[in-house]
Amino acid sequence: MRDVYLDRGDVILVASDRVSVYDVVLPTPIPDKGKLLTALSLWWFEQLADLVPNHVISATDVPEEFAGRAIRCRRLTMVAVECIARGYLAGLGLKEYEKSGAVSGVPLPPGLVEASKLPEPVFTPTTKATEGHDEFITFQDVVAQEGEDVAAELRRITIEVYRRGAEIAASRGIIIADTKLELGWSPEGTLTLGDEVLTSDSSRFWPADDWSPGRPQHAFDKQFVRDWAAGTGWDKRPPAPEVPDHIVAATRDRYVDVYERITGKAW
Repeated sequence: MRDVYLDRGDVILVASDRVSVYDVVLPTPIPDKGKLLTALSLWWFEQLADLVPNHVISATDVPEEFAGRAIRCRRLTMVAVECIARGYLAGLGLKEYEKSGAVSGVPLPPGLVEASKLPEPVFTPTTKATEGHDEFITFQDVVAQEGEDVAAELRRITIEVYRRGAEIAASRGIIIADTKLELGWSPEGTLTLGDEVLTSDSSRFWPADDWSPGRPQHAFDKQFVRDWAAGTGWDKRPPAPEVPDHIVAATRDRYVDVYERITGKAW
């Protein structure tokens, strides 16, 4: 989760330690989460800079109270589409496939199971809901909303970012099952990568040496918290339950672990 401030015509994007599941903010923060996600995003923005421009101006020219978990960014006019790439079948994509044999109108082979690797990464956009849940939309829906050229560019960028990220992560023993990107228009009219990128809140990260289709995977992301919340019997409506200390600690450990594995830097 991020808080947004305006400063000198720029955006200050501040990552918080709060975590949301099922569109509800949990009352218990995860220590260092904001700093971990910010550091990982900044690392990825550098790896992807030759593929797509990003909104980063500075990670240091930010208010002192937000140091380490804030980025000074260019203001973008955000595209009203959640740009999602999937290389493996999981989460809502799995549920959609089980209903229709397709995700966002993209037909997939029969017989796939949870965590199956897809023949090719697919672009599975959703709405960007201001209330309620995001809903799957087809590529043609994106064409109708944004125009054919823009829709094609959104798909191209999303798949290229996923491929680059998945290749780098794979060399470090991590599977990126899927990821969500936010793209917007710069003042000059260039599609630009914004928000966060390839983090534990926007992606599913699995250890490659433990991957086994047909069952839930070990999650280096907030799926771990989702699974805990679902197992409490909570009805997924506010207020959410307090998160026990051992779940908080285990979640933080997973965020640290995947940061260190991907970047090669000690936290």
